[in-house]
Amino acid sequence: MQLYAFGGATGTFTGIDGGKNLGITAGVDLGFGGFHDFLPTIEVRGTYPVDKGTLASESNFLGGLKVERQYRAFHPYVDVLFGRGQIDYEGVGQLNPSRTILYQRSNSNVFSFGGGVDYDISPSFAIKLDAQIQRWDVPVITSGSANAYSGTLGVLYRFGYRDSRPQ
Repeated sequence: MQLYAFGGATGTFTGIDGGKNLGITAGVDLGFGGFHDFLPTIEVRGTYPVDKGTLASESNFLGGLKVERQYRAFHPYVDVLFGRGQIDYEGVGQLNPSRTILYQRSNSNVFSFGGGVDYDISPSFAIKLDAQIQRWDVPVITSGSANAYSGTLGVLYRFGYRDSRPQ
């Protein structure tokens, strides 16, 4: 088993009237032995907005499956995550499309699909570049849902790293 922890700065396009956030993302991966050069992991991550933008700020807590494959110092991966999120509407809030309800906050299930690459800078540390597309239920827009796009630049740490290659 392998345990990784990561954190980084995240830029998010909220999918709500051109809104943007700058946040912090942190998470952990628990890997279970390889399978034909692929390493499946269980991932848990959360994002919290630091700069909440002018329209809406999105925070979430997600978990799911990540699969990576190593090519020398590069570890490209894909992931599928699901969880809960919260949108805080800035200012006095946002009206629903029929203009009958004023929302200051809404909660949503969040489905996220993405990928990225971890680049080894030492046996224990790597630079992380991650991108996600997230589907949110949003009561203040006509379609009722929005796709948020986020990118994260961060650092990954591998706990108890042991080089298993022959010496």
